[in-house]
Amino acid sequence: MPKIKSKSSDKIMTNDIAEEEFWADAVKEQQAGSVSSEVDNDEWMEENYDGQLSVDVYQTENSIVIKSTIAGVKSEDIDISINNDMITIRGLRQKQEEVAKEDYFYQECYWGGFSRSIILPIEVKEDKIDAVLENGILTVVLPRAIKAKSTSIKVKEKK
Repeated sequence: MPKIKSKSSDKIMTNDIAEEEFWADAVKEQQAGSVSSEVDNDEWMEENYDGQLSVDVYQTENSIVIKSTIAGVKSEDIDISINNDMITIRGLRQKQEEVAKEDYFYQECYWGGFSRSIILPIEVKEDKIDAVLENGILTVVLPRAIKAKSTSIKVKEKK
């Protein structure tokens, strides 16, 4: 069986022992990354902090479409507003049960308020915007505003 020299000590280990240590370290690193320190957890879990909503924004021939996965949120807990060229989506994802901090192995889900503001690349018909929540996916369709046809104006030179 091949031998591997450990970086942490001068001992020679078999592949089995090295692999066991590798996986133990990997699990520790993943848990450290997934379960933030108390300071980090306290900061992002504060009631006044809004989590950022992930979105896809794309265009079709007649509209701009915004899609977002927001499972666990009721339609009445979502607020969408538009101001000039910016749309803002806000909401609240509420915990269904309380779990003691020490009982978590992983705590990656965000619970609480979330929001996202998006600058719109084109003018839209604000009175025709449609928003639907289906199977945890929010779809907002913003119809393009019909722009006036451009007209070329000939400049005359005054003599």
